[in-house]
Amino acid sequence: MLLDTPVCDFGWKAPDFTLKDPEGKSFRMSDHLGSKGLLIAFICNHCPYVQAIANRLAEDVRELQGLGINVLAVMSNDYRDYQIDSPPYMAKFARDHGFTFPYLVDEDQSVGKAYQAVCTPDFFGLNKDGELQYRGRIDDAGMGNPAGRTRELVNTMKLIAETGAGPEKQLPSMGCSIKWSGNYN
Repeated sequence: MLLDTPVCDFGWKAPDFTLKDPEGKSFRMSDHLGSKGLLIAFICNHCPYVQAIANRLAEDVRELQGLGINVLAVMSNDYRDYQIDSPPYMAKFARDHGFTFPYLVDEDQSVGKAYQAVCTPDFFGLNKDGELQYRGRIDDAGMGNPAGRTRELVNTMKLIAETGAGPEKQLPSMGCSIKWSGNYN
């Protein structure tokens, strides 16, 4: 089912977290909150929306990293019910798409819940102070029209890096629902 996210809550202070990648290495969010800000991407392996943008995301992230903007990806799905999202498959997905950023396992789904992530992909652009300035999508091109893309995410993160603030008008993320364990909605 296709879901849209809520509009950006400008200035919301992003909670810190520590998560591990599939190899067990720990990453703390606040350690990656650099002078140019941080992009946090909630993604997973099995979602067709993520699969459609994974190569573009890797390309865009390399550009952002070249500008000093840090990036973390978080997988919050309950991988016990969705084995394709389990850590071994995450590592393969990251390799297959050339990810140059940590792809982290939200084992207990606490980070997804704290951020009120709704879908995959769901992008959170933070300024250097850890304040939310963007909640949206990679671009406004349709999945079948990458040539018509606007580079929404890249342009927004550049703006946040330069000014500390995101644009007033934003396109909400859209994608597959996060697969919560138990009865959490």
